[in-house]
Amino acid sequence: MTQPTIRTVAAHAGVSKSLVSLVLRGSSSVSEEKRTAVENAIRELGYRPNLSARSLTQKRTNIVGVLLNDLRNPWFVDCLEGMNSILQQHDLKMFLADGRLDRSSDASYLESFMNLRLDGLALVGTRATTPAITQAAATMPTVVVASRDLECAGVDVVANDDELGTRLAVDHLADLGHRRIAHLAGVGAVADIRADSYRDAMTRHGLAKFIRVVPSGMTEDDGHGAARTLLDGRSRPSAVYAVNDMVAIGAMTACQERGLAIPLDISIIGYDNTYLARLRHVQLTSVDNATVEVGRRAASALIQRIADPKAPGSLELVPPALHVRGSTTTPPRSS
Repeated sequence: MTQPTIRTVAAHAGVSKSLVSLVLRGSSSVSEEKRTAVENAIRELGYRPNLSARSLTQKRTNIVGVLLNDLRNPWFVDCLEGMNSILQQHDLKMFLADGRLDRSSDASYLESFMNLRLDGLALVGTRATTPAITQAAATMPTVVVASRDLECAGVDVVANDDELGTRLAVDHLADLGHRRIAHLAGVGAVADIRADSYRDAMTRHGLAKFIRVVPSGMTEDDGHGAARTLLDGRSRPSAVYAVNDMVAIGAMTACQERGLAIPLDISIIGYDNTYLARLRHVQLTSVDNATVEVGRRAASALIQRIADPKAPGSLELVPPALHVRGSTTTPPRSS
């Protein structure tokens, strides 16, 4: 079946193609009678406007591209919720792409976004600066969300204050009396900031000699493996600060497999305060990095960037808060 076009809509409504275009753009210069005729024709024929053609004439698609790091991490879902709440208020929609399976696919997604002439681009999560990202950021209004990795001119960055969040985590454990506090570190600029801030916080508490950083990735499996490495060491820590909730939950599993009770034998604290941390059988103490608020502010920054694409780039850090639950307590007496 042939798809109806703007020409067939015009013929069906008994008006010109230009008048149909005016109705599609929401022009106030069309009479109510003719507007009703066009709307009835669109409905009866099942007409769908050609997005690419409309974007060429109007210079807008009312769509922004969102390139994610890894949709499996529940943090990103909360962030998208915040972004979408603001974008909808401005009649903007999201095209979503997840490049976690193959980072090289990022370039293909970005090329598609540029070919579609989307209004803006949000890069969400950790990723390295690549030629494809540099080109996309130079072509489309761009905001970087929850990452400190990318350095592109004229790009806004909205992220969590990871230095403060880490201090909250280490301060909480130190105030409980923990000295042997280990850190399961992740990858990327944000993870590096959290690891460096952990070292600074430990030193500030006079615990420099107990600093212990174990490399990890950012997934539950990574946390499980890193925690097993940590527990195989000579001196078991009394507390673990993990780079995110996923890693913390993997660490909890590894501890439980060794017969360790959480938090009586070992305290564990995560970062992100995702829904996983709030599950009743998990009860993970976690740093809330204002996920939804980061998303809201990122969307607002992107809208401003679309309105003024030549404005200098900015960095906005959203303050975190600590949510204490059942995975942390005072250290065992033997610690």
